[in-house]
Amino acid sequence: MDMIEIIAKKRDGHELTGEQIRYFVRGFTDGSIPDYQASALLMAIYLNGLTDEETYCLSDEMLHSGELMDLSGIEGQKVDKHSTGGVGDKITLITGPIAAACGVKVAKMSGRGLAYTGGTIDKLEAIPGFRTSLTTEEFFKQVNEIGLAVVSQTLDVAPADKKIYALRDVTATVGNRSLIASSIMSKKLASGADAIVLDVKCGSGALMKTEEEAADLAEIMMKIGNHAGKRMTAVISDMNQPLGNAVGNTLEVIEAIEVLRGRGPADITQLATELAAHMVHAGGVEPTIESARERARNALADGSALEKMREMIRYQGGDERVLEDYSIMPGSTLSVDVVAPREGYIVAINTQAVGQASQHAGAGRLSKTDVLDMGAGIHVHKKIGDHVSAGDVLMTIVGNDAAKLQAGLKYGLSAYVIGDASPWSPSLIHRIMTK
Repeated sequence: MDMIEIIAKKRDGHELTGEQIRYFVRGFTDGSIPDYQASALLMAIYLNGLTDEETYCLSDEMLHSGELMDLSGIEGQKVDKHSTGGVGDKITLITGPIAAACGVKVAKMSGRGLAYTGGTIDKLEAIPGFRTSLTTEEFFKQVNEIGLAVVSQTLDVAPADKKIYALRDVTATVGNRSLIASSIMSKKLASGADAIVLDVKCGSGALMKTEEEAADLAEIMMKIGNHAGKRMTAVISDMNQPLGNAVGNTLEVIEAIEVLRGRGPADITQLATELAAHMVHAGGVEPTIESARERARNALADGSALEKMREMIRYQGGDERVLEDYSIMPGSTLSVDVVAPREGYIVAINTQAVGQASQHAGAGRLSKTDVLDMGAGIHVHKKIGDHVSAGDVLMTIVGNDAAKLQAGLKYGLSAYVIGDASPWSPSLIHRIMTK
């Protein structure tokens, strides 16, 4: 096999064979193919795209480059949920307990924050004592007994993807939908779930800026999942403003608990319930999505979802008193407000800037070695469509380091756009895609 020939073939817009893709993935992973040749091929793929068959093969090869989780030791249908990332996205902390309270088995491996987007594992570690690492035996036992466990990724999943992504990140080849989809799905398929519900974001705080871009990405991810024998659903949701009113680790845990208590913000309650309903339907607990929605709403209303969260915290060594006493989690001692410079309506929010404000305040990492300030983050007071007067507080940045708060403030000041007319408010759920 000749790597130069493979590069030239894709450069000229031709379809690669499965054997050629396997040669590239295995050779680059084991070091026999140098970075400069891999970079050339990735750029050719970025410019000319991949066919569905090429994408399936790339995803499958990256999937099988590492360990796979065998969930056969867990009874029933296992359903996973994956979000493409956002600001204020604490959905897993809500959908997991709702779905498990409805009878779905949720055996979830989650990640840490990446750049300005938060990570579920970081948020859970704001709960004192909560263990995000379990042995396989503990993991299976917990899911079999209470239907829910959320842990950090411990397997060596898709090492080929890790190496390829690192190269994409420094060669301007990240934004190709086939490369994005195969990267995401190679890791999700390794988790071993029977069905996967995708929450694909679009807007100013998402990788995909438009609904059509998000739908295109969702379509190819669903195709990859279907090709691997998984039941797939995708919800295209809005990220033109933060989800809920809280951004940051402790703050998002508190807001998730408030949703489970039935008194959280309407937007995140709506999206979490919708995603949980699709998990319930995909898991075969309810025959229709309509009955699954009703069951998910009932799990919130009757308190069973909140109790499922309590069980998960208890099983994973956390202090379940957090459900009643938020003060036992890390807090903040300092704050700074972003105020409206004029009267008008909030017509747009640069959600990425909100995420960066939280990140620089200490809630996210600027380098891999950074230690998070669990109490840092943002209280969002105004959303798109709200009327404001000059001097009204738009958002409050909190933390424990004055210099970091000032760094966050620089981003926060650029986040809001105020206009004279009341704007059209974006829909939270743009579309739902099923096979």
